[in-house]
Amino acid sequence: MDLLWEIVQDKYNSRENRKYETLFTLANGYKGLRGALEFSKLGERGNFIAGIFDKNTAQVTEIVNCQDILGFNLYIEEELVDLDICEILNFTRKLNMKEGILSFQFEIKTPKGKIIKVASERFVSRNNVHRWAAKYLITPINFNGKILIENIIDGTITNNTLDPINTTKHFNVEELIDLKPGIALITSTIDKKIKIMEGTSLIGLNEEGNFLKERKFNKFGEKVRELYQIFAVKDNEYTIYKLGATYTSRDINCSIKEAFEKELKDFIYDGYEKEKDAHIKIWEKIWTNIDIKIKGDDLAQQGIRFNLFHLSSSAYEGDDKISIAAKGLHGEGYKGHVFWDTETFMLPFFIYTSPETAKALLMYRYNTLEGARKNAMLNGFKGAQFPWESADEGVEVTPKWGIDYLGNPVRIWTGDEEFHINSDITFAIWEYYRATNDEDFLKNYGLEIFLDTAKFWQSRVEYNKLKDRYEINNVIGPDEFHEHVNNNVYTNYLAKWSIKKSLELVEWIKNKDMSFFNNICIKLGLNNEDFKIWQDIQEKMYIPKSKDGRIIEQFEGYFDLKYIKITEYDENGMPVWPKDVELDKLGETQLIKQPDVIMLMLMLREEFDEDVRRENYKYYEERTMHKSSLSPSMYSIMGLSVGDSNNAYRYFIKAIMTDLNDNQGNTELGIHAANTGGAWQSVVFGFGGLSVDKDQRLNFNPWIPKQWNELSFNINWRKNIIKVTIKEDEVLFEASEPVEILVYNKCCKLEKDKVLSVKR
Repeated sequence: MDLLWEIVQDKYNSRENRKYETLFTLANGYKGLRGALEFSKLGERGNFIAGIFDKNTAQVTEIVNCQDILGFNLYIEEELVDLDICEILNFTRKLNMKEGILSFQFEIKTPKGKIIKVASERFVSRNNVHRWAAKYLITPINFNGKILIENIIDGTITNNTLDPINTTKHFNVEELIDLKPGIALITSTIDKKIKIMEGTSLIGLNEEGNFLKERKFNKFGEKVRELYQIFAVKDNEYTIYKLGATYTSRDINCSIKEAFEKELKDFIYDGYEKEKDAHIKIWEKIWTNIDIKIKGDDLAQQGIRFNLFHLSSSAYEGDDKISIAAKGLHGEGYKGHVFWDTETFMLPFFIYTSPETAKALLMYRYNTLEGARKNAMLNGFKGAQFPWESADEGVEVTPKWGIDYLGNPVRIWTGDEEFHINSDITFAIWEYYRATNDEDFLKNYGLEIFLDTAKFWQSRVEYNKLKDRYEINNVIGPDEFHEHVNNNVYTNYLAKWSIKKSLELVEWIKNKDMSFFNNICIKLGLNNEDFKIWQDIQEKMYIPKSKDGRIIEQFEGYFDLKYIKITEYDENGMPVWPKDVELDKLGETQLIKQPDVIMLMLMLREEFDEDVRRENYKYYEERTMHKSSLSPSMYSIMGLSVGDSNNAYRYFIKAIMTDLNDNQGNTELGIHAANTGGAWQSVVFGFGGLSVDKDQRLNFNPWIPKQWNELSFNINWRKNIIKVTIKEDEVLFEASEPVEILVYNKCCKLEKDKVLSVKR
């Protein structure tokens, strides 16, 4: 296997188990299995099924860590094969990103001197999301003797295990089942009684056929197990397949047990290798659409593929009532909640590589619209207020309390004040429509969200009669160091944009279908008087700026705060807190957590000229602490758009290595999913120079660093697959259908299946 397709761990260190569990997570959008080692008891195992949430005694609703299905033990004459007890003679673990397979190989010596070699591989099927499997090759090196093989499903699992104050169990064990052979365990969530059935079956084969003969079944409280005994011969290899299936009552209306039993029976009939081959073929198709090839820079090539692998693994187009959590299906971080991360950072990747998946993710917002309306009503507003943190219903689930940078309890205000998510969602809807021309979605789903969020803004803005302007006060923008601020530009400007776009869509639907327009106005309680008010709001929305109008003031009063210079950086190139800053008084300084004004200028690039973008980039870059993984990729893109190519590459490397280098210090909690999307944007929107102008034409203004010999990627533009190859002195384009594009501001016409070369 090409090393550029692999992530390798060549040394075992139990203190790094949790980090590698995240890095080696396997997921298919429906289910995620953390990359736990079966032969270590140290770590934080995770089995997450998208859409399975529960609150019980937790502070807020959170994703359920379901029953542990990875239990697999080997005993050599009463000695447990355990990496933390035995002497490790060699150890290697690899994630094959091309095929979506996690493998390991080790050789250990037990305290009594027995040496055994174990090799394994695991996959979570992309072919059939209800299936997963593992394969074990077991070889006794210096002994003949009895080996016990134990297969376990553990129903004692809790959430927040390492946070004892908040440890919670989100399910009851309903039934422990002997499948004869195989085992299964049915659980039911506490709040909504969602049933989850997990089961596995072992198959042991060698040249003589089945060798798993002596079996024992047991129930131990909330654990179910089967135990096999074999007599192993020195240097003989024994192959064991562990086939698993998953079903929940969210998936089907009929009996969960019947569906599960059929699935596992069919899986056993098909066999491990057949499902694995089908799984690999699906990954082959996926990589055809999403792969980014970087020649001449192995670190960049491996890093971008790592991010693409985990981003693609986090979404499932087959369920439009789920979305991607901030930590994917890779951990309990942020309680499995969905943020603006999905629409602003991850969605562009799916829009331009897998539009059907992008549509499903946007449908999650439509399907939780009633929850957003409830939020608005509870807060005294009209229309729809999407939650800052969302779970299965679309109501606000942001925790009220957390821990600050000093470890002190702190009130979390984001769920109360971070309103910009409404406009993040409408912008994403427009971005999807612009790239797909999906009028059916815009008319039947997107339009309703636009209008209902505009209705919210109408009730949320405040009119300043003295200054004849509209304001949005007491908010938090993307920069969360500053709370309770007035007129955050990102919030105000995008609200203005969203209202203006809503008015344009009103005229659009009137011309398209007047009856539909009348019906949606009746449904949402709107009329022409509202539209007049919207027009006034978007015309008079306050946008604070410097006296010369060149620097956008992040929020009203920001310029008056204390300037603190950033002078030190850590080994990963990330800023170190300045010595004279008080971490509990960050709101009194100009230090910012992540791009705020810069994000706005990236999203609405055509509304700011290049000189203004350049000046604001320089101003805010020297004030940004990058305490969010969302930050480096956005500065990379903006840097490229204003000519700061050296820093752009540096920021790009920070972005792609966020989890591989653990440069935020919390990879163990789950993947930084938004950053994976930001990494893709850094390549395509940054180095690839892709943008869409006001006339909805594709623009390319590429630049590649000197380390790269060539960059290539595909995009899907209105069902037209366009391959882009960027070299030092030319750009090559090939399209599946004719299309007109701009390259270096020159109009070019691409013909079907013909390569067009454009010299720099």
